[in-house]
Amino acid sequence: MRATVLVRPKPGILDPQGEAVLGSLKQLGFAVDDARVGRVVDLELENGDREQARAELERMCEQLLANPLIESYEIELAEDE
Repeated sequence: MRATVLVRPKPGILDPQGEAVLGSLKQLGFAVDDARVGRVVDLELENGDREQARAELERMCEQLLANPLIESYEIELAEDE
């Protein structure tokens, strides 16, 4: 089973990379109000049970992939083709 985890700074948390991207986009003439920079983690899971996989991914995010104090995360599960 494939999983994608999107991790990004929570609203109100300083995002220097996002500010740099925003400034550069504005200098290039793009009408952008805000930019947040996060990261994507793609995983291939051995577990085929969606509920167990989601629970395992939640633990991964809480323990390693995200800092829950300053980052939010979204989990997307996709069946293997």
